[in-house]
Amino acid sequence: MDKLNYKARAKINLGLDVCRRLENGYHEVKMVMQTVDIYDELEFKKRNDPDIILSVNSRDYLGDLENNLIFKAAKLMREWYNISQGIEIKLKKNIPVAAGMAGGSTDAAATMLAINEMFELGLSKEELMERAVSLGADIPFCILGGTALAQGIGEKLISLPAPPKASLLVVKPPIMVPTKWVYENLHLDELEKHPDIDGMIDALKEGNLRGITERMENVMESVTEQAYPIITDIKKMMLGNGALNAVMSGSGPSIFGVFLDEKTAHTAAVYIDQTLKTKEIEAQVMVTEFYNQN
Repeated sequence: MDKLNYKARAKINLGLDVCRRLENGYHEVKMVMQTVDIYDELEFKKRNDPDIILSVNSRDYLGDLENNLIFKAAKLMREWYNISQGIEIKLKKNIPVAAGMAGGSTDAAATMLAINEMFELGLSKEELMERAVSLGADIPFCILGGTALAQGIGEKLISLPAPPKASLLVVKPPIMVPTKWVYENLHLDELEKHPDIDGMIDALKEGNLRGITERMENVMESVTEQAYPIITDIKKMMLGNGALNAVMSGSGPSIFGVFLDEKTAHTAAVYIDQTLKTKEIEAQVMVTEFYNQN
């Protein structure tokens, strides 16, 4: 197979708890991760030379090529499995950048899956997930997809039942929230409570959407909401326009709300977009849904 197209889907965190800081500087987490139907589009093509060529529709995204996760994933796959041929990769970026939605990680996951398929390596998802940890903690989940409990540094995954059908509204305000900064300012000893991840798992098993949404919580908001009040404002607008609940994804700054129907989600999207624009704030506003087809 000389050419392949892949959709690399984003993730959200339905619940995110940080349990403790580890001696190696990482943090032990317990979270429920969920794939959503917002995706980057990648085209892979074999080359007759050994080069890895990467192009993208957004010049701001590429940055230093050697540190780009797509390039690193392709380079490591070639090294690990002695692939002599090069590969050309074209990326159409749709997932918001630096948004807490694993945009870079899911692109790297798609790259590993595509190379496995194109070069007929015969690797299972589990084998690819084991390799992927060295590239980034979110990449194993992006290979797995669907709904999963993530523990350890995010690499220990257990698949969970899909949540009931719902509409999602995702809003990414025009701010940058460095993950490292959030962790450095997260004071676990000062947290009054932690998310009920076990209760959320039970609700998923029961197919209880309200049981899931009422347990949506992210401990990282204790840092970001103080520094960026716009996150709180967007959450309040979602809740005031029909969301069952609204919470930040990952280290932010994206916020998502869960709605019972698509019409209410779209109405809320228009309201939030227009309200922010009156304040001269250009946010990325998207209506989507859970994605559990693997």
